[in-house]
Amino acid sequence: MKKLSLLFIGVFSMSNIYAQDISDALRYSQDEIQGSARFRALSGAFGALGGDLSAVSINPAGSAVFSQSHASFSLISADKNNTANYFGNIEKTNDSKLDLNQGGAAFVFKSNNNSPWRKFTLAIAYDRTNDHNNSWYAEGIGNTSIDQYFLDYTRNTVIPFGVLKLQGDEFIENAYADIGAIPEVGFKYQQAFLGYWGGIIDPLNTDDTTNNDNIDYVSILSGSPYNQTYSKISTGYNGKISFNFATQYEDNLYLGINLNSHFIDYQQSNFFTENNDVEFENNLATTGNGFSFQLGAILKITPELRMGLAYDSPTWYTIQEEASQSIYSLEADDEIGFISNIINIYPEYKLQTPGEFTGSIAYIFGQQGLISFDYSNKNYTNTTFKPEVDYTDLNGDITNVLTSASTYRFGGEYKVKQLSFRGGYRFEESPYTDGVTVGDLNGFSLGLGYNFGNTKLDLTFDQAKRSYQTSLYNVGLIDTVDIDRVNSNVTLSLSFNI
Repeated sequence: MKKLSLLFIGVFSMSNIYAQDISDALRYSQDEIQGSARFRALSGAFGALGGDLSAVSINPAGSAVFSQSHASFSLISADKNNTANYFGNIEKTNDSKLDLNQGGAAFVFKSNNNSPWRKFTLAIAYDRTNDHNNSWYAEGIGNTSIDQYFLDYTRNTVIPFGVLKLQGDEFIENAYADIGAIPEVGFKYQQAFLGYWGGIIDPLNTDDTTNNDNIDYVSILSGSPYNQTYSKISTGYNGKISFNFATQYEDNLYLGINLNSHFIDYQQSNFFTENNDVEFENNLATTGNGFSFQLGAILKITPELRMGLAYDSPTWYTIQEEASQSIYSLEADDEIGFISNIINIYPEYKLQTPGEFTGSIAYIFGQQGLISFDYSNKNYTNTTFKPEVDYTDLNGDITNVLTSASTYRFGGEYKVKQLSFRGGYRFEESPYTDGVTVGDLNGFSLGLGYNFGNTKLDLTFDQAKRSYQTSLYNVGLIDTVDIDRVNSNVTLSLSFNI
């Protein structure tokens, strides 16, 4: 059979055509603004402080705190360590990356008359809000085979055997593409197709391959218990560009608004092997863009005491996905490898992430230092896939499985002449009601800064730990891997007055 390169565009209408799930919702709903070194040194507790371009991403009123025009740029060295436990076997992986994670400028325009509006600022700020560069590897001996993944699709959907057969001189890759185009069930049919032609499942009566109406299937694998390996590699990031306007009213009140443009760039590859010579690979590429807005205020209660309040609207995303698959076993059809050339392009969908409220308080000790505290709350049950009629079950699962989560951020700074010493702590609750699928996050930060006058150089180290319990697949083979993840970052920022 000739090798056919085919671009397949599937016209699907139901959410379960491709396996969007709760992890997708969280991936684009959880923000971890990486920010400037000073921002990170205080663990992001900047809602009542302002005067930092990354602080504008927390409270848009913060740019009005600048006394003159300002710019900053930051480099980050990010390191992720994963420890995966699969049926008692421990595997460790590490990923490192150096990148530009923050940049922007704020322009201050002071009033030249006696107006109570003392000044206003226009700013543009870029912040990376989530880094997807990550990998983990699991190996262990399980009791459930990969065959259950394929069989589950045949149990939950009526799949006549005739649909899985080649028609006339049809190439196997054409057949895989064609059944993917079947409305509402295309993805499920493709999984059963892979199971059959990949030598994993057969019709119940394996001696009768002429019964096109057969809807019952059995596994043809053997070898329990199963020595399995699973690796997941992801790259990409979420980011946002904020267009900011802020103003100072008299001496004590700062107000601001952000209009945010968001973007998604995410790639993921999963590779599974089993001791009965089965290999199964899935690749996903996701791009998207979105919009949100923020409103914020900072009030000086006294010259030393400040309070802040900010509202983040939901982010309204439009997302596109492409996927490819491949499978191999000793019993697979010789031409099964050509399926890897098929790229399934799925119709775009909408995702609305939850909004967030942030309250802040800070106390400034003159020129000597400060302490600051931020509290944020985000109700993840408000995460919604759209069109809602296509995602009724998934949106229902989100309501039942996710919950409202709070984040607490503490930070402090002490100055000795031109040198600043900084530290911070943050705690973020799990977005899951079980508190296990994604655990609580604990993080700390330490930093130094030196003021040269119009130019400042800041350096920060921060680390955060979180545990995850991840299923290998959403159906069939749902054995879980326990992952302990440690994110360690070093951030260097250069900021200067314009």
